[in-house]
Amino acid sequence: MTTHQITLGAINLEAQDPSMLAGFWADITGAMPSPGGNSVYLPPVGPGGFAMFFHPVTAPRPEHQASHLDLTVPWGSRQVEVERLIGLGAVYRWDVLDEYPHVQWTTLADPEGNLFCIAEHPPVDQQGA
Repeated sequence: MTTHQITLGAINLEAQDPSMLAGFWADITGAMPSPGGNSVYLPPVGPGGFAMFFHPVTAPRPEHQASHLDLTVPWGSRQVEVERLIGLGAVYRWDVLDEYPHVQWTTLADPEGNLFCIAEHPPVDQQGA
């Protein structure tokens, strides 16, 4: 039997200003931006990290964002992290706190309007309590 091991190489985002947007995400992740031409690469930070690649917009942005990042933080730290990210330039969009017993999240937008969520999962013994 063949085993497949697929890992995330990088998240690619088009940006009006790749350097600015990479700087915003570098502040969030702690990565050191690596510019090349008119694009910027952010390497993963640590073994559980993820890479990001920012390049110039090549077409108009669609009306509906079909995908977004879900970033997870330890239980009890979501609100502090959301406040930190808003301080870095993220824009608050909405909270989902009571709909699901296994997760709470806040949806934010980066400086160019790309949505992303900060989620926290309660310990199993607190789910549904």
